[in-house]
Amino acid sequence: MIGPDMSMMKPVHGVAAFMATLDDAHLEKIFADDVVIVENFAPYVFRGPDAVTRWRAGFRDHAATLADLRVEFGEPQDFSRDGDRAYFVLPTTWTGRTRGKAFEEHGGWAFVLVEDGSAWRVASYAWAVTAFRLVV
Repeated sequence: MIGPDMSMMKPVHGVAAFMATLDDAHLEKIFADDVVIVENFAPYVFRGPDAVTRWRAGFRDHAATLADLRVEFGEPQDFSRDGDRAYFVLPTTWTGRTRGKAFEEHGGWAFVLVEDGSAWRVASYAWAVTAFRLVV
């Protein structure tokens, strides 16, 4: 396998769908029990038993000035799998509006997934912005 399959991408799409809609239903059963999230909003690292709860609240605050979010993924990079764990990076482009102005944000979204029975769950992700611009 040269990249994540559809079952591995399912939790990734769930995280992105939550971010675009703020609908908690997209987060059901997509995170592992022990999670570490690195984000570009404070407190930047979310870990521990309430990591997802704190991250979700932090993202809601972060998204207060955002609208019309859409995501596009590039070809997965650096895929590897070791037993019930998988790692890959997704070149990612977010578009939308911030404070009423259109924007385009490019970044790398690194994921570690853990297989839980027949499903993959997000054990960790880290987001890094590589370019941002307001669209005139």
